[in-house]
Amino acid sequence: MLDILYQDENLIAINKPHGLLVHRSSIAADAEEFALQLLRDQIGKKVNPAHRIDRKTGGVLLFAFDKPTEIAMQQAFMENRVKKKYLAILRGYTPDAEEIDYPLRKENGTLQEALTRYVTLNRAELDLPFGAHPTSRYSLIEASPETGRMHQLRKHFAHIFHPIIGDRTHGCNKQNKFFKETWEMETMLLHASQLTFMHPVTGEEITIKAPLQPEFKRVMQLMGWEDN
Repeated sequence: MLDILYQDENLIAINKPHGLLVHRSSIAADAEEFALQLLRDQIGKKVNPAHRIDRKTGGVLLFAFDKPTEIAMQQAFMENRVKKKYLAILRGYTPDAEEIDYPLRKENGTLQEALTRYVTLNRAELDLPFGAHPTSRYSLIEASPETGRMHQLRKHFAHIFHPIIGDRTHGCNKQNKFFKETWEMETMLLHASQLTFMHPVTGEEITIKAPLQPEFKRVMQLMGWEDN
C-alpha cells in the first residue's frame, strides 16, 4: 500500500518509495510495478502525474485526478512556481550553506541555466577507513532547487565533489561499493521532502511533507543523526 500524504478533489500525493518508477517506461523494462498503476488500483480512480521524480529518489510525488489540474500543475512546475525541498546524504563535509549556479546540458547538447541552494543540517565522521583516509566523512543537506533540470541535484552535487551516496550514474562508485559491502545499502540517499504551491483550483497555499523512507532512516541512525 502506498502512503498517501495529501488528497482533495483535484490532487493526490504519495510518499514514493526509492526504486519505484512513476509510470511504465521503455528504458526500464525490468520494472514490474509503477506508482501510477499502484495508486490507481489502491484508490480505484484514474490519476496522472503532475511531475516526475527519479526512480531511485523517494518522497513527495503529486498526481492529478483531472486533465485541467494536471496541465495547471505541470505548468507551475515548468515555471518554477513550486517550491521543492530535498534531503540528501553526501560524501565529505559540505559548507554550511552554498549556492550552485552551474548550467547543465540537455540531451540535445543545449545548455540550460541551473541553480541549487542548500544548507548543511548535520555532519558525521565514522571511525571506518576509506581509501587513503583513516575515517569516513558525510553530510546531511537540505537542498532547494530553483530550477527543475533533469538530474539537477545529482549533477550539481557531483560538480562540487560531494556526490549523493548511492547515485550510480553521477556519484562515487567507490563510496557506493563501500556502502553496499559495509551496510548492504544500495539506495540512492535523495528524498523529496516537501512541496509548496498554490492550489490551481482553490488558490490556497498547499504544503505537502514526506517522512523519510526506511533505508534513508537506517543510514541516518548509522551516522548518529536524529530523524529530521
